[in-house]
Amino acid sequence: MQNRAKIYTVSQVNSLIKEILENNLPSRLAITGEITNWSIARSGHAYFDLKDENALLPAVCWKSKLDKVKFEPENGLAVIAKGYIDVYTPHGKYQFYAESMIPAGVGALQLAFEQMVKRLEAQGLFDEVHKKALPAYPERIGILTSESGAAVHDIKDSIHNRWPPARLFLYPVPVQGEGAAEKIAAALRDVNRRNKELKLDVLIVGRGGGALEDLWAFNEEVLARAIFDSRIPVISAVGHEVDTTIADLVADARASTPTKAGVVAVPDMQEVLAQLQSCESRLQGQTRATLKLTQQNLETVLASAVFRNPLLLVHNRQQHLDELGLKLSDSIRQLLVEARAKLHAALQQIVKIEPHRLLARKTVDLNNLKNRTNAAIKAITNNSRMQLTATASRLAGLNPKSVLQRGYSITTNKKTGRLVRNLEDIQIGDLLSTELADENFIESKVTKK
Repeated sequence: MQNRAKIYTVSQVNSLIKEILENNLPSRLAITGEITNWSIARSGHAYFDLKDENALLPAVCWKSKLDKVKFEPENGLAVIAKGYIDVYTPHGKYQFYAESMIPAGVGALQLAFEQMVKRLEAQGLFDEVHKKALPAYPERIGILTSESGAAVHDIKDSIHNRWPPARLFLYPVPVQGEGAAEKIAAALRDVNRRNKELKLDVLIVGRGGGALEDLWAFNEEVLARAIFDSRIPVISAVGHEVDTTIADLVADARASTPTKAGVVAVPDMQEVLAQLQSCESRLQGQTRATLKLTQQNLETVLASAVFRNPLLLVHNRQQHLDELGLKLSDSIRQLLVEARAKLHAALQQIVKIEPHRLLARKTVDLNNLKNRTNAAIKAITNNSRMQLTATASRLAGLNPKSVLQRGYSITTNKKTGRLVRNLEDIQIGDLLSTELADENFIESKVTKK
């Protein structure tokens, strides 16, 4: 019997290839290439290709692995990815499963920092317009840092040396490690929520220096947004002179070290006392000058004639009033004389006119006009009444409902709302409304035409 070649299913072939790859490739590979065709599915898994000058390698990064990547992968970015090769049997293709990625040529944290700065700056979180002014003389200061670190002692000593009246309130938080940024952000929101009772004037958030990895909690976006949203002014005091964090950029003020946070947060009491003494000296000098000028003015007033003879001014005013009174009396008498003369002349004119006779003539004329007016009004009224009666008669004749009193009726098609004049105005089944005299109606239905 002739030998026949073994026949494989597609799944069997893909499984053979998968087995060959597993047996002949290293279990873990580090691959360098440029990211292209980067996309993230709704599940959170990332699908992309790694390419060099001559080839493409399909790649996948599961969400659980992608969440641990500090920077944001994007098209065109050269990376070193570690993982393994396997076959995706449903489609019969091999692909690289990336378990970790770092940028090629630059640290992952440094790249993540630069990407974060660029994104938050574009969103306006660093704009000066959003930064709140620090109080000039804070009385209650909140400190968010580790209770076991040196930073809290540096801040406390710096503030008490400069401004002893300040009261400090420590809110212990972790300042590095997994979840530190979220806990500091939660503390910030909690302090703002309770500030009606806490009554804090300013907050200091910080820690001592360290490597970029140690300071990374202060580069997390969740903390940056909590600082930006804080209604209480925030001073960021992170690291040494050369360190800059996202928290420094978004805070209302920055101190390069925890010790300098006290310099930023409070004034120097000695400087304030010196300013007060200077103000006191200026105020005393101005007060003395004002008193001296006032004394000179008083002496000038006391030397005036009014104070030598205080009733002289009153007597002068009284004399002036007496003179005005005499002039007023003379003017009134003169006006009365002139008015009496005008009244006498007017009376003479009235006597010459004989007003009683003029009034009698005008009364007769007025009665005649009244009688003629009444007669004209009666004539116009009678004429208008006759015209109105004639018009009413014509309107009654034109009223279509006037025939109802003579036994006629008006039928309307309720469906069309039109009068029924002929058979074309109705259809079988239509409802009709027939109006009779005295606003009586009959409803009927057409059953036959």
